Amino acid sequence: MSCQKFKVGLGIDSHAFLKNNVKKPLVLGGVIIPEAPGLKGNSDADVIFHALTDAISSITGRNIIGEISDTMCKRGITNSLAYLELAMADLNQLQYEIEHISIALEAAKPKLEPYLQKIRNNIAKTLHLIPNQVGITVTSGERLSDYGRGLGIKAVVAVTIMYEG
Repeated sequence: MSCQKFKVGLGIDSHAFLKNNVKKPLVLGGVIIPEAPGLKGNSDADVIFHALTDAISSITGRNIIGEISDTMCKRGITNSLAYLELAMADLNQLQYEIEHISIALEAAKPKLEPYLQKIRNNIAKTLHLIPNQVGITVTSGERLSDYGRGLGIKAVVAVTIMYEG
């Protein structure tokens, strides 16, 4: 007799902002945030997609962010969606389905509230989910960390998956 079981994966990523004279777009959840400094990193430094990829990797057991993503960057693949797609292929191979994604962002700047619905919708569309399966919150962290002081952005992502067991 089989029953439905759940697993939860956790991923964390953070990047510092580039200096003002370096031109690189800020990308969060695959959405470009206009008039904001980009984040340091070999890739597009999308902290949401990186943390989401790590959360899925914690379920599948194959780390994408690190050696695999670094190799891809060296080959010119810098769009973090490519890393997420690899993690999703691993998840799909196990026949696991995402039930919910919870994203917590810590950042003092830019103000992200106006973009949260667009980011949420983009993640849902990208992963073939409905928007209410993706939750996003943002905090400044009361300026207690470098992210709360405006030096970068941190993302913490939890992914809940369902499978037959």
